[in-house]
Amino acid sequence: MLDSPNISPDNLLQAYSGKVRVRVGGLLLRGGGMLLAAHRGLLPKDAPFWSPPGGGWQFGESLKEALVREFREETGLTVRVGRFLHLHEFSTDKLQALELFFEVVADADAQPTLGHDPEHAADRQLLTELQWFTPRQLLQVPPAQVHPLLRMVLSPDDLFVPQIRFV
Repeated sequence: MLDSPNISPDNLLQAYSGKVRVRVGGLLLRGGGMLLAAHRGLLPKDAPFWSPPGGGWQFGESLKEALVREFREETGLTVRVGRFLHLHEFSTDKLQALELFFEVVADADAQPTLGHDPEHAADRQLLTELQWFTPRQLLQVPPAQVHPLLRMVLSPDDLFVPQIRFV
């Protein structure tokens, strides 16, 4: 886990505050678990916020190109993008995003490693950890610490039921 006690959450998220973003995210399953990334700065008391790896869609990219790039940056994995799964509106008092989630596949022997976000300096990284969660393990995490898309997932099969969630 990264430590930068002198950086406030507002400073970490300043680049994203007050803007509408389009984000892509990838759901990678392996052995009944899904790969999630912990983000800092979104919750009080440095609590991690767990969500699928992904990030902002950049001008000139296709959605799939953006997801491949983001997955490589955050996890070191080269993925193949599968079917579209979910559309989600993410909204807090300072952040707003339209999120598109896709199935992703990586080579079975490829191991993820915590990457970085090139838009942030080394001491201002939002990503702090990667971890595999089974649905049962995810249910043990406080709901506020889990992306709304993944709350109440009871089976990996639930991830493959297309959904549209607006706040």
